[in-house]
Amino acid sequence: MSDKYLFAPEPQASVAVKGRDERFPVRRIFCVGRNYAAHAAEMGNEVDREAPFYFTKSPHGLCPSGAEIAYPSGTEDCHHEMEFVVALGGDIAPGEGAAGMAQIVGYGCGIDLTRRDLQGQAKDKRRPWDLGKDFENAAIMGVLTEAAEFGEIGDQVITLDLDGVRVQEATLAEMVHSVPEVLSHLSRFYRLGAGDLIYTGTPAGVGPVKPGSHLLGRIDGLEPVELRIKA
Repeated sequence: MSDKYLFAPEPQASVAVKGRDERFPVRRIFCVGRNYAAHAAEMGNEVDREAPFYFTKSPHGLCPSGAEIAYPSGTEDCHHEMEFVVALGGDIAPGEGAAGMAQIVGYGCGIDLTRRDLQGQAKDKRRPWDLGKDFENAAIMGVLTEAAEFGEIGDQVITLDLDGVRVQEATLAEMVHSVPEVLSHLSRFYRLGAGDLIYTGTPAGVGPVKPGSHLLGRIDGLEPVELRIKA
């Protein structure tokens, strides 16, 4: 017997894959916090080098590269955070790090939009960050490049230009917790598998966007990610 619903469910969230007709269906979105030391410092925090920490975003918050969106609601201080994104195509056993790399199907450029004022209020009251991090169009995602084409993660440069001015720049080698380390740790708390995206953290230089802003993010070897905020 086929499933019946009270109303039509939303379409499956997905991301385009370079050179393929098939799309990557998104199951969950995990984000690594404070994974670049300089970014942690600019936010007045120290890096926990013992273990990474995480927050999540809903797949319904995905926004494709090239979109033009309204300025996010409920905030007067929305910030950009450029990120290297990992896309999983298979299950990862608990604690599996280096071996888990074989389950990565691709990588992409992403932008984590953050309602910084709401995040700050939550921090002050020791509350979850959901209002600051998880909202419509908060996870901008570029086209995925298959892992075999991208090759090894190393000193690829990650940048973000805001209105034509370079505001974020680092290398992937500067991540405090590497991708294998993140996979090893995160897989102890979740059954990581096909359809999971992991935003691996942002370099220093985060800052506010405004109506009319144009964002362009790049990582060597990947398709760029682009976003415009409606004037």
